[in-house]
Amino acid sequence: MTEVKRMDPSKMDPETMAQLTEILKHLRLNLGQVDGIPLLESTCEIWDKIYNFQAREDDVLISTFPKAGTTWMQEIVDLILLQGDVEKSMRAPCYAKVPFIELYPKPMPSGVDAANAMESPRLLKTHLPIQLMPPSFWEKNTKIIYVARNAKDCMVSYFHFQKMNKGMPEPGTWDEYFSLFLAGNVAWGSWFDHVIGWWKAKDKHQILYVFYEDLVEDPKREIRKIMRFLGKDLSDEVIEKIRHHTSFQAMKENPMANFSTLPSVIFDQSISPFLRKGEVGDWKNHFLVSQNIVFDEEYKKKMEGSGLSFRTQL
Repeated sequence: MTEVKRMDPSKMDPETMAQLTEILKHLRLNLGQVDGIPLLESTCEIWDKIYNFQAREDDVLISTFPKAGTTWMQEIVDLILLQGDVEKSMRAPCYAKVPFIELYPKPMPSGVDAANAMESPRLLKTHLPIQLMPPSFWEKNTKIIYVARNAKDCMVSYFHFQKMNKGMPEPGTWDEYFSLFLAGNVAWGSWFDHVIGWWKAKDKHQILYVFYEDLVEDPKREIRKIMRFLGKDLSDEVIEKIRHHTSFQAMKENPMANFSTLPSVIFDQSISPFLRKGEVGDWKNHFLVSQNIVFDEEYKKKMEGSGLSFRTQL
Protein backbone atom coordinates (compact mmCIF):
# COMPACT_ATOMS: atom_id res chain seq x y z
CA MET A 1 0.00 0.00 0.00
CA THR A 2 1.14 3.53 -0.71
CA GLU A 3 2.39 5.59 2.20
CA VAL A 4 -0.19 8.14 3.24
CA LYS A 5 0.73 11.79 2.93
CA ARG A 6 -1.29 13.83 5.41
CA MET A 7 -0.60 16.51 7.97
CA ASP A 8 0.52 14.64 11.07
CA PRO A 9 0.35 16.73 14.28
CA SER A 10 3.23 14.73 15.77
CA LYS A 11 5.53 16.01 13.03
CA MET A 12 4.51 19.68 12.94
CA ASP A 13 7.09 22.36 13.49
CA PRO A 14 6.77 24.15 16.87
CA GLU A 15 5.29 27.33 15.36
CA THR A 16 2.53 25.48 13.50
CA MET A 17 1.79 23.41 16.59
CA ALA A 18 1.59 26.57 18.71
CA GLN A 19 -0.91 28.09 16.27
CA LEU A 20 -2.97 24.90 16.20
CA THR A 21 -2.91 24.70 20.00
CA GLU A 22 -4.15 28.30 20.26
CA ILE A 23 -6.99 27.63 17.82
CA LEU A 24 -8.01 24.44 19.61
CA LYS A 25 -7.58 25.67 23.17
CA HIS A 26 -11.17 26.79 23.55
CA LEU A 27 -12.63 24.54 20.88
CA ARG A 28 -15.55 22.42 21.88
CA LEU A 29 -17.59 21.95 18.73
CA ASN A 30 -21.34 22.16 18.92
CA LEU A 31 -23.64 19.85 17.02
CA GLY A 32 -25.48 20.77 13.86
CA GLN A 33 -27.91 18.55 11.94
CA VAL A 34 -28.14 16.90 8.55
CA ASP A 35 -31.57 15.42 7.78
CA GLY A 36 -32.32 15.33 11.51
CA ILE A 37 -29.09 13.51 12.43
CA PRO A 38 -26.81 15.36 14.90
CA LEU A 39 -23.32 15.79 13.45
CA LEU A 40 -20.34 17.96 14.37
CA GLU A 41 -20.76 21.55 13.11
CA SER A 42 -17.61 21.32 11.00
CA THR A 43 -19.03 18.22 9.26
CA CYS A 44 -22.28 20.07 8.52
CA GLU A 45 -20.28 22.96 7.01
CA ILE A 46 -18.91 20.76 4.22
CA TRP A 47 -21.82 18.34 3.96
CA ASP A 48 -22.26 18.65 0.17
CA LYS A 49 -18.59 17.79 -0.31
CA ILE A 50 -18.93 14.75 1.95
CA TYR A 51 -22.16 13.49 0.36
CA ASN A 52 -20.63 13.82 -3.10
CA PHE A 53 -17.51 11.90 -2.08
CA GLN A 54 -16.38 9.56 -4.86
CA ALA A 55 -15.76 6.00 -3.70
CA ARG A 56 -13.60 3.65 -5.75
CA GLU A 57 -14.29 -0.01 -6.50
CA ASP A 58 -11.22 -1.22 -4.62
CA ASP A 59 -11.86 0.88 -1.50
CA VAL A 60 -12.49 -0.87 1.80
CA LEU A 61 -14.68 1.10 4.20
CA ILE A 62 -14.93 0.52 7.94
CA SER A 63 -18.23 1.75 9.34
CA THR A 64 -19.24 1.91 13.00
CA PHE A 65 -21.23 3.86 15.52
CA PRO A 66 -18.63 5.77 17.57
CA LYS A 67 -16.67 3.73 20.14
CA ALA A 68 -17.63 0.35 18.69
CA GLY A 69 -14.12 -0.87 17.88
CA THR A 70 -13.30 1.34 14.90
CA THR A 71 -9.56 1.68 15.53
CA TRP A 72 -9.29 -2.02 16.36
CA MET A 73 -10.90 -2.95 13.04
CA GLN A 74 -8.72 -0.44 11.14
CA GLU A 75 -5.59 -2.15 12.44
CA ILE A 76 -6.93 -5.65 11.69
CA VAL A 77 -7.96 -4.78 8.13
CA ASP A 78 -4.76 -2.85 7.42
CA LEU A 79 -2.69 -5.85 8.52
CA ILE A 80 -4.80 -8.28 6.46
CA LEU A 81 -4.30 -6.10 3.37
CA LEU A 82 -0.58 -5.94 4.17
CA GLN A 83 -0.48 -9.74 4.64
CA GLY A 84 0.64 -9.33 8.24
CA ASP A 85 3.52 -6.92 7.60
CA VAL A 86 3.66 -5.22 11.01
CA GLU A 87 6.47 -2.86 9.99
CA LYS A 88 4.42 -1.45 7.10
CA SER A 89 1.38 -1.12 9.35
CA MET A 90 3.46 1.24 11.54
CA ARG A 91 4.02 3.64 8.61
CA ALA A 92 1.74 6.35 10.05
CA PRO A 93 -0.70 6.95 12.91
CA CYS A 94 -4.09 5.29 12.32
CA TYR A 95 -5.83 8.66 11.90
CA ALA A 96 -3.44 9.52 9.04
CA LYS A 97 -3.42 6.19 7.20
CA VAL A 98 -7.21 5.70 7.31
CA PRO A 99 -9.06 8.89 6.28
CA PHE A 100 -12.23 9.57 8.29
CA ILE A 101 -14.39 10.76 5.43
CA GLU A 102 -16.83 13.07 7.27
CA LEU A 103 -14.30 14.58 9.67
CA TYR A 104 -13.19 18.17 9.17
CA PRO A 105 -10.65 18.94 11.92
CA LYS A 106 -10.07 22.59 11.03
CA PRO A 107 -7.48 23.94 10.28
CA MET A 108 -6.27 20.55 9.04
CA PRO A 109 -7.53 18.99 5.78
CA SER A 110 -10.91 17.26 5.75
CA GLY A 111 -11.20 13.50 5.52
CA VAL A 112 -12.52 13.90 1.97
CA ASP A 113 -9.40 15.84 0.94
CA ALA A 114 -7.14 13.27 2.63
CA ALA A 115 -8.93 10.38 0.91
CA ASN A 116 -8.89 12.11 -2.49
CA ALA A 117 -5.12 12.57 -2.20
CA MET A 118 -4.54 8.86 -1.57
CA GLU A 119 -3.66 6.32 -4.20
CA SER A 120 -5.68 3.11 -4.44
CA PRO A 121 -6.33 0.82 -2.73
CA ARG A 122 -7.68 2.97 0.11
CA LEU A 123 -8.84 2.00 3.58
CA LEU A 124 -11.47 4.49 4.78
CA LYS A 125 -13.56 5.08 7.89
CA THR A 126 -17.01 6.51 8.66
CA HIS A 127 -19.52 6.78 11.51
CA LEU A 128 -22.36 7.84 9.22
CA PRO A 129 -25.76 6.18 9.58
CA ILE A 130 -26.83 4.28 6.48
CA GLN A 131 -29.22 6.98 5.19
CA LEU A 132 -26.46 9.61 5.05
CA MET A 133 -23.92 7.51 3.18
CA PRO A 134 -22.49 9.03 -0.02
CA PRO A 135 -24.29 7.21 -2.88
CA SER A 136 -21.02 6.46 -4.67
CA PHE A 137 -20.32 3.66 -2.15
CA TRP A 138 -23.41 1.81 -3.44
CA GLU A 139 -22.70 2.70 -7.07
CA LYS A 140 -19.17 1.27 -6.84
CA ASN A 141 -20.30 -1.74 -4.76
CA THR A 142 -17.51 -0.99 -2.27
CA LYS A 143 -16.69 -3.59 0.37
CA ILE A 144 -17.81 -2.36 3.78
CA ILE A 145 -17.10 -3.85 7.20
CA TYR A 146 -19.58 -2.72 9.85
CA VAL A 147 -18.70 -3.24 13.52
CA ALA A 148 -21.54 -3.20 16.07
CA ARG A 149 -21.04 -3.10 19.82
CA ASN A 150 -23.68 -3.47 22.52
CA ALA A 151 -25.32 -0.16 23.40
CA LYS A 152 -24.48 -0.13 27.10
CA ASP A 153 -20.72 -0.49 26.64
CA CYS A 154 -20.88 1.89 23.67
CA MET A 155 -22.53 4.53 25.83
CA VAL A 156 -19.93 4.25 28.60
CA SER A 157 -17.02 4.35 26.15
CA TYR A 158 -18.50 7.33 24.25
CA PHE A 159 -19.02 9.24 27.52
CA HIS A 160 -15.34 8.86 28.48
CA PHE A 161 -14.25 9.67 24.92
CA GLN A 162 -16.24 12.92 24.85
CA LYS A 163 -14.68 13.96 28.15
CA MET A 164 -11.14 13.66 26.73
CA ASN A 165 -11.79 14.69 23.10
CA LYS A 166 -11.70 18.48 23.00
CA GLY A 167 -13.14 18.51 19.47
CA MET A 168 -16.54 17.26 20.68
CA PRO A 169 -19.26 18.76 22.85
CA GLU A 170 -18.87 18.45 26.63
CA PRO A 171 -20.74 15.30 27.71
CA GLY A 172 -21.96 16.75 31.02
CA THR A 173 -22.47 14.42 33.99
CA TRP A 174 -22.98 10.67 33.56
CA ASP A 175 -26.70 11.11 34.38
CA GLU A 176 -27.06 13.84 31.75
CA TYR A 177 -25.16 11.80 29.18
CA PHE A 178 -27.26 8.71 29.85
CA SER A 179 -30.38 10.66 28.81
CA LEU A 180 -28.69 12.27 25.79
CA PHE A 181 -27.43 8.94 24.45
CA LEU A 182 -30.73 7.16 24.99
CA ALA A 183 -32.56 9.94 23.09
CA GLY A 184 -30.02 9.88 20.23
CA ASN A 185 -28.88 13.45 20.97
CA VAL A 186 -25.18 12.69 20.49
CA ALA A 187 -22.94 13.09 17.44
CA TRP A 188 -23.97 10.61 14.71
CA GLY A 189 -27.39 10.19 16.28
CA SER A 190 -29.22 7.20 17.69
CA TRP A 191 -27.27 4.01 18.37
CA PHE A 192 -30.51 2.08 17.77
CA ASP A 193 -31.16 3.58 14.33
CA HIS A 194 -27.50 3.16 13.39
CA VAL A 195 -27.10 -0.55 14.13
CA ILE A 196 -30.56 -1.44 12.76
CA GLY A 197 -30.09 0.62 9.59
CA TRP A 198 -26.81 -1.07 8.72
CA TRP A 199 -28.20 -4.50 9.69
CA LYS A 200 -31.10 -4.10 7.24
CA ALA A 201 -28.70 -3.03 4.46
CA LYS A 202 -26.22 -5.87 4.88
CA ASP A 203 -27.84 -8.26 2.40
CA LYS A 204 -28.33 -5.59 -0.29
CA HIS A 205 -24.68 -4.56 -0.51
CA GLN A 206 -21.17 -5.95 0.09
CA ILE A 207 -21.39 -5.48 3.86
CA LEU A 208 -19.79 -7.75 6.45
CA TYR A 209 -21.53 -7.18 9.81
CA VAL A 210 -19.18 -7.96 12.71
CA PHE A 211 -20.02 -7.90 16.42
CA TYR A 212 -17.48 -6.38 18.81
CA GLU A 213 -18.30 -9.03 21.41
CA ASP A 214 -17.47 -11.81 18.91
CA LEU A 215 -14.10 -10.14 18.25
CA VAL A 216 -13.34 -10.07 21.97
CA GLU A 217 -14.46 -13.68 22.42
CA ASP A 218 -12.51 -15.23 19.51
CA PRO A 219 -10.34 -12.75 17.57
CA LYS A 220 -8.80 -15.35 15.25
CA ARG A 221 -12.20 -16.67 14.16
CA GLU A 222 -13.36 -13.14 13.31
CA ILE A 223 -10.05 -12.23 11.61
CA ARG A 224 -10.55 -15.26 9.34
CA LYS A 225 -14.10 -14.06 8.46
CA ILE A 226 -12.77 -10.61 7.59
CA MET A 227 -9.89 -12.12 5.60
CA ARG A 228 -12.29 -14.23 3.49
CA PHE A 229 -14.59 -11.23 2.93
CA LEU A 230 -11.60 -9.29 1.61
CA GLY A 231 -10.67 -12.15 -0.72
CA LYS A 232 -7.39 -12.89 1.06
CA ASP A 233 -5.86 -16.19 2.14
CA LEU A 234 -3.38 -15.96 4.99
CA SER A 235 -1.59 -18.69 6.90
CA ASP A 236 -2.40 -19.53 10.52
CA GLU A 237 0.98 -18.06 11.45
CA VAL A 238 0.09 -14.68 9.86
CA ILE A 239 -3.38 -14.72 11.45
CA GLU A 240 -1.78 -15.29 14.86
CA LYS A 241 0.63 -12.41 14.19
CA ILE A 242 -2.33 -10.13 13.35
CA ARG A 243 -4.21 -11.28 16.47
CA HIS A 244 -1.19 -10.52 18.65
CA HIS A 245 -0.46 -7.11 17.11
CA THR A 246 -4.14 -6.07 17.40
CA SER A 247 -4.64 -7.31 20.96
CA PHE A 248 -5.80 -4.58 23.33
CA GLN A 249 -2.48 -4.50 25.19
CA ALA A 250 -0.39 -4.34 22.01
CA MET A 251 -2.51 -1.52 20.59
CA LYS A 252 -2.46 0.37 23.90
CA GLU A 253 1.35 0.36 23.68
CA ASN A 254 1.48 1.14 19.94
CA PRO A 255 1.96 4.90 19.31
CA MET A 256 0.52 4.45 15.79
CA ALA A 257 -2.76 3.12 17.28
CA ASN A 258 -3.17 4.75 20.71
CA PHE A 259 -3.44 8.38 19.49
CA SER A 260 -0.53 9.43 21.72
CA THR A 261 0.86 11.34 18.70
CA LEU A 262 -2.04 13.81 19.01
CA PRO A 263 -1.35 16.75 21.37
CA SER A 264 -3.20 16.77 24.68
CA VAL A 265 -4.95 19.99 23.66
CA ILE A 266 -6.95 17.79 21.22
CA PHE A 267 -7.05 14.42 23.05
CA ASP A 268 -6.40 14.83 26.76
CA GLN A 269 -5.48 11.29 27.72
CA SER A 270 -4.84 12.35 31.31
CA ILE A 271 -8.65 12.54 31.59
CA SER A 272 -9.21 9.17 29.96
CA PRO A 273 -6.97 7.05 27.71
CA PHE A 274 -8.14 6.73 24.10
CA LEU A 275 -7.87 2.94 24.46
CA ARG A 276 -9.50 2.71 27.87
CA LYS A 277 -10.59 -0.87 28.67
CA GLY A 278 -11.85 -2.66 25.57
CA GLU A 279 -13.97 -4.96 27.73
CA VAL A 280 -17.45 -6.40 27.41
CA GLY A 281 -19.55 -5.54 30.47
CA ASP A 282 -17.84 -2.38 31.78
CA TRP A 283 -21.30 -0.75 31.74
CA LYS A 284 -22.00 -2.52 35.06
CA ASN A 285 -19.49 -0.13 36.70
CA HIS A 286 -21.52 2.89 35.54
CA PHE A 287 -25.23 2.06 35.24
CA LEU A 288 -27.39 2.57 38.31
CA VAL A 289 -30.05 -0.10 38.85
CA SER A 290 -32.72 2.48 37.98
CA GLN A 291 -30.87 3.46 34.77
CA ASN A 292 -30.59 -0.17 33.75
CA ILE A 293 -34.38 -0.59 34.10
CA VAL A 294 -35.04 2.55 32.02
CA PHE A 295 -32.49 1.47 29.41
CA ASP A 296 -33.85 -2.08 29.09
CA GLU A 297 -37.41 -0.79 28.57
CA GLU A 298 -36.30 1.61 25.83
CA TYR A 299 -34.08 -1.07 24.29
CA LYS A 300 -36.96 -3.54 24.07
CA LYS A 301 -39.18 -0.97 22.34
CA LYS A 302 -36.55 0.14 19.83
CA MET A 303 -35.07 -3.26 18.98
CA GLU A 304 -38.26 -5.33 18.78
CA GLY A 305 -38.58 -7.10 15.44
CA SER A 306 -35.12 -5.98 14.25
CA GLY A 307 -33.69 -9.52 14.30
CA LEU A 308 -30.58 -8.09 15.98
CA SER A 309 -29.23 -9.57 19.17
CA PHE A 310 -26.37 -8.23 21.33
CA ARG A 311 -24.46 -9.66 24.24
CA THR A 312 -23.77 -7.31 27.16
CA GLN A 313 -21.47 -9.76 28.93
CA LEU A 314 -19.29 -12.72 27.98
